[in-house]
Amino acid sequence: MGLNVRRAADDDVETLLTIQREAAVVAFAHVFPQDLYPFPDDDIREHWRELVADHVGEVYLAEQDGEALGSVSVGEEFLRTLYVRPRAQGMGIGSRLHDLALERLRHRGCTVAKLWTLEENWPARAFYESRGWRLTDVTRVVPFPPNPLDVQYEKKL
Repeated sequence: MGLNVRRAADDDVETLLTIQREAAVVAFAHVFPQDLYPFPDDDIREHWRELVADHVGEVYLAEQDGEALGSVSVGEEFLRTLYVRPRAQGMGIGSRLHDLALERLRHRGCTVAKLWTLEENWPARAFYESRGWRLTDVTRVVPFPPNPLDVQYEKKL
């Protein structure tokens, strides 16, 4: 496939935002319809700035032929984010980024990894469950209207 995965840098923030926006608008349309709840570019851009600058966490970009197609981030014991552009889904990019995230968490000394995903994000939940993640009983309210629930998963490393 010729996929290159590299550590994200400060000047990748707009690229990270674009990947997340493209993936989220499609995947979460039933939860965050864009006519009612437009994608919060400014808040998410700031979130990416903080993640990239955070030396406690790590952010990676997956590129093919110079085009960024996906991203993943880890921090503390969490797989924080995993996004693949819709046109690149089904090509194994998400699996490769997932595996890199677990490798990085193991390298950081984690024995149990955790992640959050929207309760109604059925494709992501199936993706994680097929890779051995187990649903916990922990939930949280997403800070963006209409404030749906996130569910937590964990996986022994």
